[in-house]
Amino acid sequence: MKIATMKTVAAGAALLLTMGVLAGCSNGAQNSSGTSSENAATAQIGLLLPDSVTARYESADKPYFEAKVKELCPDCKVLYANADGDAAKQQQQAESMLTQGVKVLVLDPFDGEAAAAVVAEAKAKNVPVISYDRLINSADLSYYISFDNEKVGELQATALVDKLKADGVAPGDGGILMVNGSPTDNNASQFKSGAHKIIDASGYKVLAEFDTPGWEPAKAQDWVAGQLTQFKGQIKGVYAANDGVGGAAIAAMKGAGVSPLPPVTGQDAELAGIQRILAGDQYMTVYKALKPEAEKAAELAIDLTKGSSPKGDVTVKTKGGADIQSFLLTPVAVTVDTIESTVVKDGFYTVAQICTADYKEACDKAGIK
Repeated sequence: MKIATMKTVAAGAALLLTMGVLAGCSNGAQNSSGTSSENAATAQIGLLLPDSVTARYESADKPYFEAKVKELCPDCKVLYANADGDAAKQQQQAESMLTQGVKVLVLDPFDGEAAAAVVAEAKAKNVPVISYDRLINSADLSYYISFDNEKVGELQATALVDKLKADGVAPGDGGILMVNGSPTDNNASQFKSGAHKIIDASGYKVLAEFDTPGWEPAKAQDWVAGQLTQFKGQIKGVYAANDGVGGAAIAAMKGAGVSPLPPVTGQDAELAGIQRILAGDQYMTVYKALKPEAEKAAELAIDLTKGSSPKGDVTVKTKGGADIQSFLLTPVAVTVDTIESTVVKDGFYTVAQICTADYKEACDKAGIK
């Protein structure tokens, strides 16, 4: 009888323990999908960035976004992935995040067309998607946040054309190479459109142009090297869509012994780009205040976890013609004379970061202290 009683007690204790474990699991699931206020406090937010060859994503966008989410929602968790220039990999990363129960996806697409499939899958799970920096061709986006990308191209081309004129280069005296961005990046087509608007009206001839697959500098460098042979002595300026391909163009020209270098444009105000401007190798870059962009994306993501949908400043049309609630920030052209009043003033870089030993003399000359 005592033995039977002991077995009964043990069985009961085991049953209670099992029920407790199950209850704990059940509570965990509720915490990730419970009320809207609980969602806001404990939500997982997915951040998907497109490539590793563009320095800004790891050095600026990601940390700024994560810091703002932590500030606004200390208990929220950011799930992060970088596609490394692979659209299929990015889709797999997004699907993984959806399986893990993210409440919002902030997606900077490697391929704006292919990423529409991610948006469709997210919609099926009632997960809103913010198109970050690059526009996805989907009518089901919740928001788009970026810069006025056609304006970026206009700033780059205007600076280049003005420099050629100031240097006394006549429109008939040679021409311009255009090293554009990735053909899968909607922004790149807008940069190119804005640049052509200025260059085509300037009288300067476009000798040749190249859409750089994946924004990969090595591919841009190889292409420029080939053009140097074809247009020997004719290249008076290089329109480069960002600092990565701009640096590649400069490397190709230096490798071929081109001296002096023609003016070269850029974008993103990468540290290496700023230093090339100081050294006189690159003429300009476009500074985009990445912190406000990333922070706005974080604010919108938190709003969406709370069920709030603020109206955008403007609407932007996708390639398919859908109007998307959008927020567009203003880009700024940077030359050696405006480094201190832009990227230094905004705290994007410190003087110590820019003015290393190799660039101290150039910084002193430019008055950067």
